[in-house]
Amino acid sequence: METLVIDASIAVKWVVEEEGTAEALALRTQFRFVAPELMIAECANILWKKVQRGELMPDEAKMASQLLERAGIETVSMHGMLQWATELAVSFLHPAYDCLYLTVAMKRGLRFVTADRRLLRAVSERGTDDLKRLCKSLYDLDGVSH
Repeated sequence: METLVIDASIAVKWVVEEEGTAEALALRTQFRFVAPELMIAECANILWKKVQRGELMPDEAKMASQLLERAGIETVSMHGMLQWATELAVSFLHPAYDCLYLTVAMKRGLRFVTADRRLLRAVSERGTDDLKRLCKSLYDLDGVSH
C-alpha cells in the first residue's frame, strides 16, 4: 500500500464535515499516511478556530482531536528539515510551515496531497518539475476511486 504525505487540510476533513470530506475519506482505504509532527499543532489550531467561529462545539472539537490521534498517521520529527524548508519557503514566497510537508515528501520520495490551494499555486508557479509531480491536489489525485 502506497504511503502519502498529508497535511492538516486533509486530516481535519476526516473528522469534520466540510468541502472535500468525501474525497479525503476516500483516501483512508487506499493509502497509509505520514506527516511532520507539525501537523499535530496545525490540526489543533484548525479545530480551535472552528470552535471560535461557531462551526464546532468544544466537545465536538475534543472528539475530533481524539479521532485524529487514532487516525494512524505516522508523524516524523522535523529535526534536520530546517534548511530544506527554509529554502523552499524563500523560493516559493510561501510560509515555511507548509514547506515542511514538501520537505518530508522530497526526502522520502512520496506524493504529497493537500487541499491548500495557495500552496498548490506556489508549487505550480515556482516548483521544480520533480516537486510538481510529487505535490497533488486532493481533488485531482491520480489512482483514487471516489
